[in-house]
Amino acid sequence: MSEESPTLLRRQLGRFLRECREGRGLTIAAAAVEVQLSTAALQRMETGRPQKLRKQDVRALCELYEVPPVETEQAVDLAIKAANNPEVTAFVGMFSNAFNMYVGMETSARRLLSYCEQVPGLLQTPEYARALIAAFPGYESQDDIDRRLLVRLKRQAIVTRKTNPLQLEVLLHESALHRVVGSPRIMSAQLRELAESSKRDNITLRVHPYSAGLPWGLMTGPFVILDFGTDTRGNPVEPPVVYLDGGMSSDMYLERREDVQRYTELADFIRHQALDEARTRDLLRQVAREHDQR
Repeated sequence: MSEESPTLLRRQLGRFLRECREGRGLTIAAAAVEVQLSTAALQRMETGRPQKLRKQDVRALCELYEVPPVETEQAVDLAIKAANNPEVTAFVGMFSNAFNMYVGMETSARRLLSYCEQVPGLLQTPEYARALIAAFPGYESQDDIDRRLLVRLKRQAIVTRKTNPLQLEVLLHESALHRVVGSPRIMSAQLRELAESSKRDNITLRVHPYSAGLPWGLMTGPFVILDFGTDTRGNPVEPPVVYLDGGMSSDMYLERREDVQRYTELADFIRHQALDEARTRDLLRQVAREHDQR
């Protein structure tokens, strides 16, 4: 993971500007008026969402917030680097800015924990991924499906690369093993591939069995915790983030320390209930054989 990731650069700049604004006691709306930006544009800037960053806007905000010259130049430098560094994201116009932002954070993360009820995109076989994409209403064009599939498969490079691969932990609900995506043949191949992939040093996979019941008595839904590691001085490169896939509605990002801590505790609880890695592989192969017999 490079600390020059445009996603992280945007987020670092946004957090800096937000803290400066709050330090001056200004609302987003008031600050936006002063520098002739829309409230929405300043909000996107502060949350690090993809958009064009202009040096003059950053300078104007720093002047408004009475930021010292040295820190102002550092903020402008962040904006320049974020604008000039090409980002590995989805095809322009194919996905929402929220999803493109997630892909950028995923690419930048050192560690990622995913609790999910279907095989996560980073571990999907091409056939399984294609079946999922094709099942979504509106993706009728073969070209559209092919391009979306290519995006998903390219994302997997962060797990398989030889240098500093992503440390991936997956807590997979047992329902994902039995719910047929595409066909029994596709499911069998996917589950066998999961069993093999889980042997990689950087992948930990555990199945959360039906017998464990509901975590904390709740239908929690899928969530991802992204950790961006530390710099050479041991400080966090960027605070961890919880991503909630909105499915048919809007995605959510939780950044408050108490929210991240709550989901970390939930993940610990699910992990404690889940099968160990060896039993997980045994179950994957067993269910794969059951799909073979259908």
